[in-house]
Amino acid sequence: MKLIVASILSLCALNVNGQVKLPKLSPAAEIHQVVGLTDVVIKYSRPAKRDRDIFPDVVPLNEIWRTGANENSTIETSDALVFGNDTLPKGTYAIFTKPSASEWEVIFYNKHDNWGTPETWNEDQVALSTKAKVSELEKNIESFTIAIENVSTVDASITFSWDDTKASVDFSVPTNELVMSGIEKVMGGPSSSDYYNAADYYLSEKKDMKLALEWINKAIELRGGEPFWMFRKKSLIQAELGDYKGAIESAKVSLDGAKKADYQSYVKMNEESIEAWRKKK
Repeated sequence: MKLIVASILSLCALNVNGQVKLPKLSPAAEIHQVVGLTDVVIKYSRPAKRDRDIFPDVVPLNEIWRTGANENSTIETSDALVFGNDTLPKGTYAIFTKPSASEWEVIFYNKHDNWGTPETWNEDQVALSTKAKVSELEKNIESFTIAIENVSTVDASITFSWDDTKASVDFSVPTNELVMSGIEKVMGGPSSSDYYNAADYYLSEKKDMKLALEWINKAIELRGGEPFWMFRKKSLIQAELGDYKGAIESAKVSLDGAKKADYQSYVKMNEESIEAWRKKK
């Protein structure tokens, strides 16, 4: 009896702590490609040919295909991708395709957490649909492969290859716009946030308070209006400089703005600071 119990306990321990890992027939794959300044990441699973005729026996023609195996194949892009005259906004999408002998329809679908094709297809979830050119390969591809090819600084191609078939769709990225925006930002000098962050650092590290005051004033000027969080920072810098009158004036501006924004933590901080600084004037 003791031997039977010991055997059962041993089997339980093996089941919990020693689960056997088996290779997947369609292993997961991920590609990360930078096109210009845009990051493109594709995740998918790679079924194998295994002596089968893929099109149309395994993958029916003129029907929506999951484009791989297992979980949805997905594409994530840091910037918009342009396919012909259509633009796919930055984000993450499922990739579905509808293969045919002459061309493939490539569909980018907003909902990307399905297993396979959606149980109910929703056209409202289609972010973009485009056509891919089909060509015949000289050498058969054993494992289904998605790749990003023909990469330049402004465009590239997404390709789907399996068996003797390859489908390819071109896209472009907004490299010129991104570069020009970066140039304008750099050449235009520091932003309001840059000045604010620099002033905040100098205040926290008790560095040159006169320079911190100069920077916070520049931040407020560039930001425009009366941002209560910036005036709060200005009041603290002025207090560090011993200018309690100026600190109270700035705190009052911050207090009014915080009340309008219903930002109670700033209301409380400003009221307490004003009361304390009045005693030091």
